[in-house]
Amino acid sequence: MLTQLYIKNFALIEELSIAFAPGLTIITGETGAGKSILIGALGQVLGARASADFVRSGSKKAVIEATLVPERPEVILPLLAEAGIDPAEELILRREIPVNGQSRCFINDSPCTLQVLKQAGDLLIDLHGQHEHQMLLHPEMHVSLLDDYAGLAPLLTSYREVRAELNATRKKLSRLRADADRIRDKRSMLEYRLEELTSLDLREGEAGEIENEIVLLENAETLHTLSSGLSKLLYDDETSAFVQLSEAVHRFDRLAEIDGTFSVLLEEIRNAAGIVEELSRSVRGYSENIEFNPERLEELRERQHLLQRTAKKHGRSVEGLVELRNDIADELAAEENLPERTEELEQLSATLRQQLSELAESLSSDRKHAAAELEESVVSELAVLGIPDCIFRVLLTKEASLEGDILLDGACFNAFDNGCDRVEFLISTNPGEEPRPLAKIASGGEISRVMLAMKSVLARSARLPILIFDEIDTGISGAIASAVGKSLKRLSATHQILSITHLPQIAAMADRHLCVEKAVRGDRTTSSVRQLDEGEHIEAVASLFSGRERSESSLQVAAELVEQAKAL
Repeated sequence: MLTQLYIKNFALIEELSIAFAPGLTIITGETGAGKSILIGALGQVLGARASADFVRSGSKKAVIEATLVPERPEVILPLLAEAGIDPAEELILRREIPVNGQSRCFINDSPCTLQVLKQAGDLLIDLHGQHEHQMLLHPEMHVSLLDDYAGLAPLLTSYREVRAELNATRKKLSRLRADADRIRDKRSMLEYRLEELTSLDLREGEAGEIENEIVLLENAETLHTLSSGLSKLLYDDETSAFVQLSEAVHRFDRLAEIDGTFSVLLEEIRNAAGIVEELSRSVRGYSENIEFNPERLEELRERQHLLQRTAKKHGRSVEGLVELRNDIADELAAEENLPERTEELEQLSATLRQQLSELAESLSSDRKHAAAELEESVVSELAVLGIPDCIFRVLLTKEASLEGDILLDGACFNAFDNGCDRVEFLISTNPGEEPRPLAKIASGGEISRVMLAMKSVLARSARLPILIFDEIDTGISGAIASAVGKSLKRLSATHQILSITHLPQIAAMADRHLCVEKAVRGDRTTSSVRQLDEGEHIEAVASLFSGRERSESSLQVAAELVEQAKAL
């Protein structure tokens, strides 16, 4: 439901805030007062094309903000999530139109693109201008309207799930076949590379081990010299550290015999001597085990060079050769299972295609039955609205294709997101004329009534709970106007309706009546909106009969129309 519309510096409007309520809201006012400016402003937050000309003279920018409470939040939630907008109970759509530069769009104070704003508006409001926001004039929407009317949502969900699984299976199958072709084309090369790598008898971490061992063998003389000299310093020479520490131990021992405070230091010096002795044994053992092996060094160098050449050849590091060998082995092993895996996916694909065809056939059958009911209902509604001799058709067609996924009676048809049917509404409003697409109806009055008839028939299932009519009374009067007013009144039981009208028969049906007025303040013209009380409502309806000079008879007729509307 639309609860609030705020407009600032838009066309003739300086600033106003309008509260809306459920039911039927009628908007009236003298010609040029700015009734259509309200609808135009609302169109801006629904993503209509903006222009700097909309900004009120002397202002830097225009701001339009619409506050809505979605009756079916699940419809809008996916769009908000994709746009990174946090959901809330209220949805605030805002458009700022500067004198210079591009307009800015917001949803719940979060910046968004114009496309996202328009998509949100399309999901929430059907604004029926002369040629804008008219769902029924877009053939691509007809299948959804028919499906809503027929209650096909569960069947559609099943169809889409199977179609998604079929597409996913086909992608897997395509990748599998591509892999098979790729491996088949280069199998000989892969086998050669695997044999080459396998013959190297590669080990994890081998390159590092070789490098370390080469360093040790290349520096064997230096290592032996250093470790031998260190052994002498620590233990072997007459002036070694161990000899010196042993003498120190002897002296600390004598001191401790005289002064017990040296006992702790004695223990520490003994530990130091023990450490030096242990170090000397380790160094001696290391020195004795140093290998002088030129043959081994040459062997390691050759192995290192071989690994480096092979790594360069394959564009890998030496460490990556093991991974490469394993990858090639896995790739060749996978080919052996390709025929079996391919057959499994082909069988699954065939099964899913059969299921998809069965679901598409069920959708088509249900649509045919619903189409017949919808045709009859729309014709009846249009007769009430003053188009008695019309023909309304729901055209269902399919696209034949040799590669289509839907198989019906031995023929293949393309599979769309909602089945295999193309749906379009056709109409003829004059006897003798063949039904044509709705978008080709020339008369504005006929368009308005066809729209109203369709919306009335589809009221139980229409996805847009807010309907706005800018020209619902174009080209009608008298009894037809009364019929249109009653139809709007009935429709407002399930939808929030906003309608601009010039006809008293329609205005009398209002649950709330807004009057647009234009006044000159200083040297500026300003439009404003005022909600009428019951007495003013009757006077406004009477004015639509007789103009500003309301007669007693016009007031009486207006009061009677209002009372009749209450009875509805």
